[in-house]
Amino acid sequence: MTNQDKDSGIRRSAIEAYDGARDNVAGAGRRATDGIDEAPLIALAAGLAAGALLAALLPRTESETRLLRPTTDKLTDTAKAAAAAAKEAGTSRLAELGLTREKGAETLRSIFSGAEDAARASARAGLGAARTRE
Repeated sequence: MTNQDKDSGIRRSAIEAYDGARDNVAGAGRRATDGIDEAPLIALAAGLAAGALLAALLPRTESETRLLRPTTDKLTDTAKAAAAAAKEAGTSRLAELGLTREKGAETLRSIFSGAEDAARASARAGLGAARTRE
């Protein structure tokens, strides 16, 4: 095999690799576009998550910290207030339904007591059946 044949083969391989990579990238682009068309909210959430990850990985400058502090504080306060409101609403609704902590504990005690009674009764019945077969 001559150097020209080797060079030609290498060139062909490089062209094929390039074409394959181009096709793969184009296919990935089409799949991404199709995914965005089919589930735009998921695509938006993924984009936000990727942006948040990048923001978390990059160091914050002093200027960013100074400029963003009021917004960050406001968002933190809003999130805390929302969580407290959700907890209060959930607790209130559970209380309306009669599902309190005390009622839950009482229900669990009743279940365990019933299971214990059922186990004793089963054991007695099994023992009695074994004795009558002897």
